[in-house]
Amino acid sequence: MPEVQPQTLDPKDCILVGLDTPDLARAAKLAAMLRGAVGGLKIGKEFFTAQGPDGVRAAVGGERLFLDLKFHDIPNTVAGAVRAAVHLRPFILNVHASGGRAMMRAAAQAARETAEDLAVPRPLVIGVTVLTSLDAADLEVVGQRGPVAAQVLRLAAVAQASGLDGVVCSPHEIEALRKHCGPDFALVVPGIRPAWAAAGDQKRVMSPAEALSLGADYLVIGRPITGQDDPAAAARRIAHEIAAAQRAEP
Repeated sequence: MPEVQPQTLDPKDCILVGLDTPDLARAAKLAAMLRGAVGGLKIGKEFFTAQGPDGVRAAVGGERLFLDLKFHDIPNTVAGAVRAAVHLRPFILNVHASGGRAMMRAAAQAARETAEDLAVPRPLVIGVTVLTSLDAADLEVVGQRGPVAAQVLRLAAVAQASGLDGVVCSPHEIEALRKHCGPDFALVVPGIRPAWAAAGDQKRVMSPAEALSLGADYLVIGRPITGQDDPAAAARRIAHEIAAAQRAEP
């Protein structure tokens, strides 16, 4: 079975930190510094392309892993990639929802069967909807129907019908997705920036506390934590701000 939904967890456990570097020593150092201060670590294409599966194991160790490789290919190829990925024991992995129903069904089935064969917890398989670096004008350029929120809802509905556990979405689609997809559909949300951090290249951003209050499950945060002199202190500051906001809620 997949991990429990994070509403039952401490604020820090909702924070997933992106180790967005190709450097093994840097990633391992960050992972060590953040141990116990966050809920998991995200490894993406940059690191995976440079270091491969062995690098992931060396950097992350026993920490919870969000394997952010965004698979998008024909169903058989994606199923094979997911089977290989489950050997890394991720608790979340993702595919592009725009890959279609057959691809997403193949991914979900491959994750379930491989986890059973290995006798390990099944990872959450989630669909990427619209990247948070894109806005309505970007969608129009590539021939996708906008506005952004409508495309996100469309892809999320397909992902849910295809057996995925949730989606990646921007903060600004959380409320609508929670309403349309129900309480058990996991929402993994990048584009999270505390008030004291720069937005960077994200176009659709929100504070951590606000995103969780709207129904986000996991928050993906990178540079506001990893770019600080003391990443663990930055993570604890965010968790403290979340807890303070939750206490203040009526």
